[in-house]
Amino acid sequence: MAHVPQTFFDALAVRTWCGLALESLGRAREEIDAINVYPVADGDTGTNLYLTVESAVAAVEAVFAGHEVESARTGSPSLADTVRAMAHGALIGARGNSGTILAQLLRGMAQVLAADGETAHTDGSALRLALRRAADSAREAVAHPVEGTVLSVASAAADAATGAEGDCGTVARAAYEGARAALAATPSQLAVLERAGVVDAGGRGLVAVLAALVETFTGEAPREVYRGLLGDGGFGGTHAHVGSAEGGAARTREESADGGAPHARVEPGEVGVPLTDLAAGAFPGTDLAPGAFPGGDDHLLVSPVPGRAAGEAVVPAHARGGSAAPGGLDDCADGPADHGGGGGPAFEVIYLLEADDVAVARLRARLDALGDSLVVVGGDGLWNVHVHVDDAGAAVEAGVEAGRPYRIRITHFGLGDVHTTGGERPLRERVQRAVVAVVPGEGLAGLYTEAGATAVLARPGEPPASGELVDAVRRAHAREVVLLPNDPELRHTAAAAAEQARAEGIRVALIPTRSAVQGIAALAVHEPERRFDEDVVSMTSAAGATRYGEVVVAERQSWTMAGICQAGDVLGLIDGDVAVIGSDVTATAETVLDRMIAAGGELVTIVLGDEAPEAIAEHLEARVRESYLAVDTVVYRGGRQGALLLIGVE
Repeated sequence: MAHVPQTFFDALAVRTWCGLALESLGRAREEIDAINVYPVADGDTGTNLYLTVESAVAAVEAVFAGHEVESARTGSPSLADTVRAMAHGALIGARGNSGTILAQLLRGMAQVLAADGETAHTDGSALRLALRRAADSAREAVAHPVEGTVLSVASAAADAATGAEGDCGTVARAAYEGARAALAATPSQLAVLERAGVVDAGGRGLVAVLAALVETFTGEAPREVYRGLLGDGGFGGTHAHVGSAEGGAARTREESADGGAPHARVEPGEVGVPLTDLAAGAFPGTDLAPGAFPGGDDHLLVSPVPGRAAGEAVVPAHARGGSAAPGGLDDCADGPADHGGGGGPAFEVIYLLEADDVAVARLRARLDALGDSLVVVGGDGLWNVHVHVDDAGAAVEAGVEAGRPYRIRITHFGLGDVHTTGGERPLRERVQRAVVAVVPGEGLAGLYTEAGATAVLARPGEPPASGELVDAVRRAHAREVVLLPNDPELRHTAAAAAEQARAEGIRVALIPTRSAVQGIAALAVHEPERRFDEDVVSMTSAAGATRYGEVVVAERQSWTMAGICQAGDVLGLIDGDVAVIGSDVTATAETVLDRMIAAGGELVTIVLGDEAPEAIAEHLEARVRESYLAVDTVVYRGGRQGALLLIGVE
C-alpha cells in the first residue's frame, strides 16, 4: 500500500524505511529461508534477517518514544540519533551470517549519515556515500569475502548509486536496480547456488531491504521485487507444496481463518499437498517416497528447482532432520564454508562482545584459525561476533580472553539450538501439546491461562517482539505448539517466532487469528488428545467462523471506510474495518452488534475493557435476548486491552 513519500533522508525517513523493510522481509521470509543453501543449507536466512531488522525497528521506535517524553514536543529526534539507534539495534539483535552482515551494512550507512550530528536531514549525495561506506565496511568485516553473496549485491548497489544523480528516491532506485541485477548473477559466481538452482538468500534479503528504501522515498514499492524477480524460472519456496519448476514466482502456503484447513496455493502444473497427506508421508503425483520427511511435520519447505523434472524438490537441511533429500543439496560442497552436506564445522557461534579494537584484532586471527564464515561487526567497544567452528567452547573462550562476551548463542547445524546455560536440557518432561496466545489485557490473559494456554500479554501500543513469542513457546515446554497471534499486525512477527521454534525441534502450527475473540473460539474446540493436524484444522475452522468487532475511541482525524472521523469519535469496527462512526459508546456498540448478528450466529462473546461504561454489558445482553432468539451471550472482563469492547459472533 502506498504511503506519503519522504523528500529528504531525516529521522522520519529512517523510521519509515525500517518499518517498511520489516514488512518486506516478513513477506519474503519464507521464500528466502527456502533458497538458503550457502554457506549452510539450514533454511533460516530469511528469519535471521527479519529478526535483525526487527531489533533495529525496536531501537528506532525507542528513540522516537524517548524524544516525545523528554522534549514534550511533536517534532522528531535528530537524524544522527535515529541512524545510530538503527545500527545499534541491528548490531545487538543480529542473527546468523546474513543478519550480522546486514547489521554492518546499516552501521556503515549510519557512520556517514550521522557524521554531522547537527544536520536535521540529508540528500541524495549523502545517501550515495552512505551506500558506498555500507558495502565497503561489510566486506571489511568478513574474514574471507566470497563473490556471489550478499557482499556482491551490496557492492553492486553502491556502484549503481554512485552513478546516479538526483534526490534520495533516484539514488535508492538506482541502488535497488543494481542490487537486483547482481542478485540474478549470483548463481554464475557461486557454484553451490548454480547447482541448487537458486540465487543467494542473503542477497535476496538485501534486495527486499533496498526495495523498502525505494518505497520510503517514492511512495511505491518496486512491483517486481516479489513476483518475477528472478525471471521466468523463479526460485520460490513453498510450505507443504511440491510441483514442477514451471510457473515461476515464489509461492507461499496460505493458512487462513476462513473456515477451512490450511492449504497450499496450487499453480498450473503443480501438485498441492494437504497437511494430512504430509502427516501420512504421501505425495500424490510425484516420485517422492512416503516417509521421505519427518512424519507429521507441517512446516516443511519444499522448493521447486528450475531445470529439474516435475516432482523433484530441494528440501533445506532443517526440514529433513539431516537425512538425504529428494533433489539433494547434500552434494553441494563448495569450499570450507559450505556445510550443507555436513562436511564443514558443526557449530555456529554468535555472541556480543565488549572489547577494544586491539583485542578484537587478535580475536579475529584466533577465530579465523578455528573455523570459517567469520564475521566480526561493530565498533566503539561493542561487537557482534559470528563464526562456524567444530570447537564451540574454544570460540567462546577466545571471546572471554578478548573482553566480555554475552548473549552467547550456539547452534548445532544438525540438532537445533543449544542456549548456553551449561548446555543442559530441561529435566522435566515435555508435554505433548500446548497453546501459546497473544492477548491484549490482563483479564483475557487470566482467561486464556485458565483454559490451559500460555499467554503473552500485549499492552496497548506495545506489541510483543518475536523473541518474546519464542520465549513463550519455550516456556510452554511442549513437543507441539499451536500459536495464536490474535492480531493481524503480528502475522510476520508470529511467523518468525514459529520458524525459530521449529529450528529448535518444536512442531509449531500458526493459526492466523486476528482478534482475541477468534482465539477464544479456537481454544474452545482445542483437544490435545486429537492428532495434531486434526486439532489445528478444528481450531482454524472455529476461528474462521467467528466474526470479530471492536469499539474504540478515535485518537485523531482520519479517513475511514465509513467516512471522516474526528478525534474523540466512537468507532465501531467489524472484521478490521471501520463500519460505524458515532458519539455514544453504547449506541455504537449496539449498531455494531446488530450488523454482526445480521449475518447469522449462535453465540455472542463480549470482552469489556477497563474504560467501557458500567451498564453496557447488561444493555447488550438484553438487546441480544430480546431481539435474537436462540443466540447466547457470554461476557468477560479484559482489563487494559486498548479497545473499549471486543465483540465476537460465531
